Amino acid sequence: MTTLDLPAPGRRTVLRRRIRLLVAATITYNVVEAVVALTAGTVASSAALIGFGLDSVVEVASAAAVAWQFSATDHERREKAALRVIAVSFFALAAYVTFDAVRALLGVGQAEHSTPGLVLAALSLVIMPFLSYAQRRAGRELGSASAVADSKQTLLCTYLSGVLLAGLALNSLFGWSWADPIAALVIAAVAVKEGREAWRGDACCAVPTSRSGSITSEADDCADGCCAQEAQQDTQQDKR
Repeated sequence: MTTLDLPAPGRRTVLRRRIRLLVAATITYNVVEAVVALTAGTVASSAALIGFGLDSVVEVASAAAVAWQFSATDHERREKAALRVIAVSFFALAAYVTFDAVRALLGVGQAEHSTPGLVLAALSLVIMPFLSYAQRRAGRELGSASAVADSKQTLLCTYLSGVLLAGLALNSLFGWSWADPIAALVIAAVAVKEGREAWRGDACCAVPTSRSGSITSEADDCADGCCAQEAQQDTQQDKR
């Protein structure tokens, strides 16, 4: 096993500060996102929009857990607790969204067109990838599993934005009311997967990497190959 190339103390301070700022930005955006989505979802009886709004609430809880962790000088000691909060948040989201989506499929309330929902989904599809990428890079370089897990939560919001946009658009354009709860069930399924990974601490690439993106530990630290794949993606984005 090779020795991990840990960042120098000064660099670690910079990375911790960067993660705190990114977490603050994520919390601010998701509070706004949650209010808009839950309000619009309630008005339109949209299980997908309500699920998306609840996902934003989960993201706030997840980011708050990371903020709590990095408020301590020895943030590594709070790593496991932060991951547990993130995981439980995912599971709670999945349970509620599944319940609401099944009710919608059984005919209890039919989703209507929602212009605010369409606009919100489109905006999140643009904003969230940048926040996720920046936090993932900082978390990987610092070797923080919770920061990487929280970045995956933010990335999940990107995917869910696409699912939500598709569901709302199909309902608005063709009157396919079933598309809304189906989109909500997709959100729930992905949330369960991410919750399991966070609970086990399986945050991909949560080992220190060099600033060039290369992995500084052997392949055993990331046997599924996701580290090498993400590092290659990050390097490609840096070149653009």
